Amino acid sequence: MTKSQEDVVRTALEVLHDEGASGVSMRAIAARLGVRMNTVVWHAKSKARLEELMADAIVAGVRLDDLPQPGRDRAAEIAARYRRALLAHRDGATVVAGTYAAEPATLDVAEALATALLDAGLPAREAAWTLWAIIYFVLGLVQEEQALPARTTPTFDPGDRPALRRLIPSLAEDSFDARFTHGLDRLLSPPA
Repeated sequence: MTKSQEDVVRTALEVLHDEGASGVSMRAIAARLGVRMNTVVWHAKSKARLEELMADAIVAGVRLDDLPQPGRDRAAEIAARYRRALLAHRDGATVVAGTYAAEPATLDVAEALATALLDAGLPAREAAWTLWAIIYFVLGLVQEEQALPARTTPTFDPGDRPALRRLIPSLAEDSFDARFTHGLDRLLSPPA
């Protein structure tokens, strides 16, 4: 039976779910599909290309319907949906952060976020840099959030670093929802 690129990407996401990012390989996908590896390579060309396609499939989980009208609110909602789409896949942020996928779903989300930022009144350069800041912030936060089950909360002695000593209780908090809201509010607040 002939396999399609969609079959390869769907199977890659299944492997991701079962084994994590480190378990995704052309060989693992071929084995799961019951085909030779050259069939997978025919559809994905390379591991890097496979990761781009996987990243776009993950980002395709961002719904762009029923968004609020005000630009700032719309940007915040898109960022929240982006976070949820990444969290919906084991190691989702790791896969997306490791690529530069200029693919349809990724471009659609970027377009919606850029439009929201422009509609919020940001000049083009500020909108572009805020778009990048939001994407990087969400990716980094979700990577940490998804790694949490595999690690324990680190304890460390800051030594003679009084500022870090004062912040330790807050730095050790695992409230990702609150940290997400706080960080996004900061990124979307007008400059002082």
